[in-house]
Amino acid sequence: MTDPKPTSGKTATGARKASAKSARTRAREFALQALYQHLVGGNEAQAIDVFTRDLAGFHKADSAHYDALLHGCVREAAELDAMVVPLLDRKLEEISPIERAVMWIGVYEFQHAADVPWRVVINECVELAKEFGGTDGHKYVNAVLNGLAPRLRPAEVEADRATARAQ
Repeated sequence: MTDPKPTSGKTATGARKASAKSARTRAREFALQALYQHLVGGNEAQAIDVFTRDLAGFHKADSAHYDALLHGCVREAAELDAMVVPLLDRKLEEISPIERAVMWIGVYEFQHAADVPWRVVINECVELAKEFGGTDGHKYVNAVLNGLAPRLRPAEVEADRATARAQ
């Protein structure tokens, strides 16, 4: 009999196991689900918030980060869309609501969560798109957020690139 494989914190599909997820990652997941309800159902943020807080596992999420993402993205939806649209190769209405919500989260974090490094923002959003979005939606999210990062986090992106060139 062979020994079982050591656990890597990933499922067979490559997604992070629930036990390996940080409170902020969980907050992003709940915010994504809430933003999806807003985009698809047209539900108000406050009603979605009440519903979401009752979901299993919410107590393990960073509720302050979830609040900022849900309410901030809904409040700034037009501005977030305006930043994303120039990087799209199709009409905004043709973008999946999951990918659109993930991009909102990414752009919002670029602007309002300076404590989260730009590469972490992109990685977290790509992971969200892989877990909840369509087959190749994560590639689209990655391209759009990588296109926005130099504009929204110029000093941080340039510092990372300078470090990479020096190595």
